[in-house]
Amino acid sequence: MSSAKELEPILVDSSAPVVRICARLMSDMCAHALESQPEECCGLVVGTDENRFSQIYRCRNVMTMKHQEQPEQFSRDGRHAYYMNEADYLRAQQDAGGRGELVTAVYHSHVGAGLHFSVVDQLYARQDLFPFPEAAQIVISVWDRVFKVGIFEPEAEVDGFRGFPLEVEEP
Repeated sequence: MSSAKELEPILVDSSAPVVRICARLMSDMCAHALESQPEECCGLVVGTDENRFSQIYRCRNVMTMKHQEQPEQFSRDGRHAYYMNEADYLRAQQDAGGRGELVTAVYHSHVGAGLHFSVVDQLYARQDLFPFPEAAQIVISVWDRVFKVGIFEPEAEVDGFRGFPLEVEEP
């Protein structure tokens, strides 16, 4: 894995093919982002090969608690990073698995920050203990009530991620 010094924030490649997600899921993720302000929201998207994005599961961001308990290990709080509650994601994973679905994406918001997959995001998604290494990463940039959303797909051949535009489609 690359070190933090070798990584740079990844932007959405506007020339890349558009990835589509249904309006209901996009609306639910954006509502979660608004409700969580001033902290980042986080959650999971589950689906199948035929329907990659079928349902979201909200997870609690426990980064502020981690920061308060262990500030040396967790230097950021929930306004600048997320740490998904383990019980929440395990419950979502079990529920989805019972329906034959898998976690296909992890989503989180950036509050008052641009649309990018930050170095911190990349390190979190690439750590050995991250439970969803094959999942795409959806980032919701929130400036007041204005959203920009992108999806960052893992690419094994470059040992990293590539940003794609994410657009809403009607059911």
